[in-house]
Amino acid sequence: MATTASPPLQLATASRPLASGGGALLAGGSGGGVAPGRGRGRAQRRVAACSVASDRDVRGSVSPEEGLPSVLHSMDSSAIASNIKHHAEFTPLFSPEHFSPLKAYHATAKSVLDALLINWNATYDYYNKMNVKQAYYLSMEFLQGRALTNAIGNLELTGEYAEALKQLGQKLEDVASQEPDAALGNGGLGRLASCFLDSMATLNYPAWGYGLRYKYGLFKQLITKDGQEEIAEDWLEMGYPWEIVRNDVSYPVKFYGKVVEGTDCRKHWIGGENIKVVAHDVPIPGYKTRTTNNLRLWSTTVPAQDFDLGAFNAGDHTKACEAHLNAEKICHILYPGDESPEGKVLRLKQQYTLCSASLQDIIARFESRAGDSLNWEDFPSKVAVQMNDTHPTLCIPELMRILIDVKGLSWNEAWSITERTVAYTNHTVLPEALEKWSLDIMQKLLPRHVEIIETIDEELMNNIVSKYGTTDTSLLKKKVKEMRILDNVDLPSSIAQLFVKPKEKKESTAKSNKKVLVKSLETIDEVEEKTELEEEEAEVISEIEEEKDESEEVEAEEDSKDELDPFVKSDPELPRVVRMANLCVVGGHSVNGVAEIHSEIVKQDVFNSFYELWPSKFQNKTNGVTPRRWIRFCNPELSTILSKWIGSDDWVLNTDKLAELKKFADNEDLHLEWRAAKRVNKMKVVSLIREKTGYIVNPDAMFDVQVKRIHEYKRQLLNILGIVYRYKKMKEMSAEERVKSFVPRVCIFGGKAFATYIQAKRIVKFITDVAATVNHDSGIGDLLKVVFVPDYNVSVAEALIPASELSQHISTAGMEASGTSNMKFAMNGCILIGTLDGANVEIREEVGEENFFLFGAEAHEIAGLRKERAQGKFVPDPRFEEVKQFVRSGVFGTYNYDELMGSLEGNEGYGRADYFLVGKDFPSYIECQEKVDKAYRDQKLWTRMSILNTASSSKFSSDRTIHEYAKDIWDISPVVLP
Repeated sequence: MATTASPPLQLATASRPLASGGGALLAGGSGGGVAPGRGRGRAQRRVAACSVASDRDVRGSVSPEEGLPSVLHSMDSSAIASNIKHHAEFTPLFSPEHFSPLKAYHATAKSVLDALLINWNATYDYYNKMNVKQAYYLSMEFLQGRALTNAIGNLELTGEYAEALKQLGQKLEDVASQEPDAALGNGGLGRLASCFLDSMATLNYPAWGYGLRYKYGLFKQLITKDGQEEIAEDWLEMGYPWEIVRNDVSYPVKFYGKVVEGTDCRKHWIGGENIKVVAHDVPIPGYKTRTTNNLRLWSTTVPAQDFDLGAFNAGDHTKACEAHLNAEKICHILYPGDESPEGKVLRLKQQYTLCSASLQDIIARFESRAGDSLNWEDFPSKVAVQMNDTHPTLCIPELMRILIDVKGLSWNEAWSITERTVAYTNHTVLPEALEKWSLDIMQKLLPRHVEIIETIDEELMNNIVSKYGTTDTSLLKKKVKEMRILDNVDLPSSIAQLFVKPKEKKESTAKSNKKVLVKSLETIDEVEEKTELEEEEAEVISEIEEEKDESEEVEAEEDSKDELDPFVKSDPELPRVVRMANLCVVGGHSVNGVAEIHSEIVKQDVFNSFYELWPSKFQNKTNGVTPRRWIRFCNPELSTILSKWIGSDDWVLNTDKLAELKKFADNEDLHLEWRAAKRVNKMKVVSLIREKTGYIVNPDAMFDVQVKRIHEYKRQLLNILGIVYRYKKMKEMSAEERVKSFVPRVCIFGGKAFATYIQAKRIVKFITDVAATVNHDSGIGDLLKVVFVPDYNVSVAEALIPASELSQHISTAGMEASGTSNMKFAMNGCILIGTLDGANVEIREEVGEENFFLFGAEAHEIAGLRKERAQGKFVPDPRFEEVKQFVRSGVFGTYNYDELMGSLEGNEGYGRADYFLVGKDFPSYIECQEKVDKAYRDQKLWTRMSILNTASSSKFSSDRTIHEYAKDIWDISPVVLP
């Protein structure tokens, strides 16, 4: 249970941001404020004040008006060095003998955290005082990257900290490199969320992030002779100095149990398994602003009394720890394997934990701020909840549950509040990524939520009936089938009766026999025979009349029972599922895609029926990336050039200023500086590759990079097959011909294949096998190198992206929602080769088609091309057949690649028929690569293209995206601290 409210402590206390309300919001509980941490205020106040002002021992609190920028700007390197020494000595995590780079990192991080705390607390206090509307961004992933360089950069203290560490015998670069990447995400979803947090703080928007504190994250990737291997990530083993544990901010979360109706006529969810979540807060500082927002991460545990001491002392140690282990494993792994029922349950527990804990926290804060004037109708005017993809979908039934069962609101009141509060961002058109959860599993794990979802589903169908009427049952059936939240579940009786299939009424046997007889009579010409037949007719009729009453009685009974259309019943052979994306669309007031082409696909294809019903819900918010981390801090060489030629560093906050570079696109002096900066960055990557892989590459070769999650639709396979084709052609030439025909390239890959995604892991293995062969071919030498950088993460990206010259964004058209790495590469002057997919479309529009290498089928062609394949009409290009045969020849080792190559063959079947159109786009791709070689030979042309990519990338700042979310979805305004 959360603790009760108490007065806030002084400003510089480490436990505050975020004195947040707590309360048991499960059935029967009541909310209440949560106290900031007590008992450590004086020590924390001393350290915070000391770190900001000087190395003197300053006592007392620091007021917000004394906060950062003026005080921090007065800090010199000596004061910072003194504070770092203070933490090395008095915040010890390591032995005192040596001041190692690792120890220096932790001491430096604590020094920076001291500085952040003043503004962190002041930000929260001001939001609380002003009772502003606040946005809450819920995401299963936050791929933060290293915090040290980002924090001191946003505080504009990079130079001072570099000098302070130099005084202490350390280099900032070496110290910063000791920080492990926080393993809280995997790919673009998490990195986008982190860019958004940076922009929210920089633009002074009152907004927090909510996520889970994974102990091991996804996994650490090793590359061995067998390809990818996974081991647990160790990012927390040495401690994480950027977080503050809020032991006083905790909430109960329930699973299993049953639902009963109490004497108060409310539903109560009782029994089952109960865990406790605890808040861990990470500061998110804005750039050149005092605003410091919060990322709140939840860890899971159980109270001490749930440890079975009796069982432990009796020797049953496993039973004694069972409750703790069940709770703690919820936050062990990001995306645990869900092939097993246990894995599915664990994933669903993760998602519900995020939703329940975050909403309890949000509601408690709303109640605390409202005080005596609490009015639930005000909730949507004070709270905006953004669901980052479908993982937080359970926010919808959970908010309904709390409002109805705990707060006592009616269904209609709760639904109105929920719908106006929650919004949904769709990130994919892939069917497997539009989550579907087993109804049976959810029924056991979250019984009350299933009841609520069933009611939402029934009300949705009533809406569909109101929209389309009951005349055209075929249309109605189609819409219900597409839009239902519950799939393969019996229709409720009120809806099922609309799908009655009238039974054809049969004539009675007597009437039928009479008609046959009459017809027979009409065919007989002779009167004499007719007379005889009339006599026979009388006998037949007499017999028929005896049976008439009985037969017509039975038939009348059968006729009264019209048949129900089989559509209304579930198929026992198929699973019953909850379609989470449909629930998101129904339960929220806004649905947005993340690139213009993606948002159109969402409206016209993925959710077309919903779009027809609620067109005003749908909008586009093209993704963006923060120019602070992705130019300013990761590419200081380029940043210096930009500020020099633009005339200021205003571009960091206003990327529209980058357009001023266009007038210098042909300036030879700028060209020289531009190429020099690129080579400095390439030299860093040369060292990185040697350290990570042992390979030595030529910095004068073109650096050709594809780094992203390994997936068939992202088509790393197309890239590596193109490289194999290139290698084969080189082998068929003399040394002189090779040099004349091909530009030297270093082809760099990075990314993780999900542990159970066998085909993706085969692709990783194939890339590394090609690398082993090509890189040891002395005849090819530096003309071609292939590198797979293991354990790709944000820090590796921060090195690779500034050094890249060509970047591959080659997904099958219509399958990548947006992409954000394409934006980072373009910002850093890298030229893209890609399809018209995701944000590529808009990047090409901005930078100009002459500065983008385009190939491949377009999105509107894909369905037809797959149909053509299924009909056996596809004729592969001879070059594609040639490269597959070369792979199968064994030139890249003894591994059997029949399964991988077989996926590109045949016309139908799972894992075959080249679903992602590698073969179709292959000839276009290799021809486009020939254009790349030609352009790269003309370095003046290439440099001009590079400059124009950077100069035209202003649209892809996450600042622009967040302004649009704030205005169009969240309805929040900037709040600037006084």
